[in-house]
Amino acid sequence: MIEHIPPAPVFILGALLIPLLKGHLKSAYLLMLPVASFFLLQSSPVGTELSADFFGFELVFFKVDRLSLVFGYIFHLIALIASIYMLNIKSDLEYMAGMIYAGSALGVVFAGDLFTFFVFWEMLTLSALPLLLARRTKGSSEAAFRYLMVHVFGGLLLLAGIIMYINEQQSIALGFIGLGSPATYCIFLGMGINAAWPFFHAWLPDAYPEATVGGAVFMSALTTKTAVYALARTYPGTEILIWIGVAMTAFPIFYAVIENDLRRVLSYSLINQVGFMMVGIGIGTELALNGAAAHAFAHILYKSLLFMSMGAVIYRTGKINATDLGGLYKSMPWTAFFCIIGAASISAFPLTSGFISKSMVLDAAAHGHMGFVWLALLFASAGVFHHSGIKIPFFAFFSHDAGHRVKEAPANMLVAMGIAAFFCILLGVYPQVLYAILPYPVEFVPYTAPHVLFQMQLLLFSALAFVLLLLSGIYPAEIRAINLDVDLLYRKGGALAYTILATVLNGINAVADRHVVHGLTARLARFGADAPARLCLLVVKPVWQLSGVKIDGPDGAEQRLLDTFRRSLFTVGSSAICTVAVLLALLLLLS
Repeated sequence: MIEHIPPAPVFILGALLIPLLKGHLKSAYLLMLPVASFFLLQSSPVGTELSADFFGFELVFFKVDRLSLVFGYIFHLIALIASIYMLNIKSDLEYMAGMIYAGSALGVVFAGDLFTFFVFWEMLTLSALPLLLARRTKGSSEAAFRYLMVHVFGGLLLLAGIIMYINEQQSIALGFIGLGSPATYCIFLGMGINAAWPFFHAWLPDAYPEATVGGAVFMSALTTKTAVYALARTYPGTEILIWIGVAMTAFPIFYAVIENDLRRVLSYSLINQVGFMMVGIGIGTELALNGAAAHAFAHILYKSLLFMSMGAVIYRTGKINATDLGGLYKSMPWTAFFCIIGAASISAFPLTSGFISKSMVLDAAAHGHMGFVWLALLFASAGVFHHSGIKIPFFAFFSHDAGHRVKEAPANMLVAMGIAAFFCILLGVYPQVLYAILPYPVEFVPYTAPHVLFQMQLLLFSALAFVLLLLSGIYPAEIRAINLDVDLLYRKGGALAYTILATVLNGINAVADRHVVHGLTARLARFGADAPARLCLLVVKPVWQLSGVKIDGPDGAEQRLLDTFRRSLFTVGSSAICTVAVLLALLLLLS
């Protein structure tokens, strides 16, 4: 039935028609795709399933429940916002890749079996690559290659785990998995790579800053949040996720503070925010899982808003380093205003979306008597205010005046940023709009006096610390540099491994060439060429010796026989005699 058409094929098949359209019709079509898919999704209530038999297994292409709906709604919304944002960028490659990318994420979210899940998971990786390659720079091409290698490795881990898991369970149903066998650990790690866990995270700040201005909006919203959904679906209550999340919230702060590239700052900030979601999934209570889902929803909006504002800055100035920017509020006041709303939201100011979602995860940790975890999240909340709440708008739009006198962002970009900013405020003022669609009933009340006062104290003291550090000269200066992360392992370690392997393997190859190719093989070739003559000599030499024929020497009978064989000058009768002689010799030897 038409009301049960899954969103994924609407986006993916719809993307194939984009190059056939022109002008305003193409623009209208781009906006229509996510809107049409959203209304089709609205016609599919919780519990809807579309399935088919596949070699004795049940493939569930489309399965709707409350958890998948939360992510399905926000993925549709961000696809619409990103499409509006990209309207002035006339690139069919980016349009198609963005729609297929969003469709793949929706395919993962509404998959009801592991096979369908894996197919869309891999499509998510492949469809992201054009958003990097479309920038057509050396850095974006290198980032795309590394992105592919990392995610192919993660996909292979995931596939290996799924195959072993299906063999163990004799089922491909997608549901709670939990840790307990090599199969489950492989699936866990495969998902964790997409979630940018510590030591697997370098692909994210490596790739996102190299994407196109529109591609970065899609990428910041979909890859890691799809992994958040997958982990919430399959590993809720897995304790190790709490500690992974704590690490994710803490370490990116230090990199973001010293980073010069502002989109790279946002990339580290993204890892920090996903850490809150990991903690919520790891705690696994209804409040914590609601908090993780709500924070993913809110995060997609404000992070996309921040990436859009920085994309507008790149679009107008061609610059993104903090050392090259400043004073842009004079030329781009609306972009600066929207960026400040995004910065306030990510910092969890009251009356913004970040406040009503992040506080749920903090309360879940407090209710679970996890004092250290709560303190770590508190530290991370103060840190994100420093590097995204203050640093991004301050160095891009205020700080020193870099002298850029440019036009305001194009109208479509402002509209896209305005929509995202509107939702950041709407959810902060009316949190029930979001709470009503969360997986579990919500009794949490964010606007209590302790919540608001505590958060305002945290933010104001953080702002004071920033000002004092800046005035005292202690705050790290923005410098033109590349800050290496664990990518040092594959940048330097990979080159070292290549050198070692090249030396060892090339040495083995040289020895094999000398002794096998030019030694043994050459000898065998020479023997093979003279083999018939040598066999004949075994028979006729005794006859020659008895007859007194001269055998040795350059004109001896042996040399003449060899020359005759090499020139193929034997008559048919001579060849027959030699053949019979050889056969007789063999018979005598065998007897």
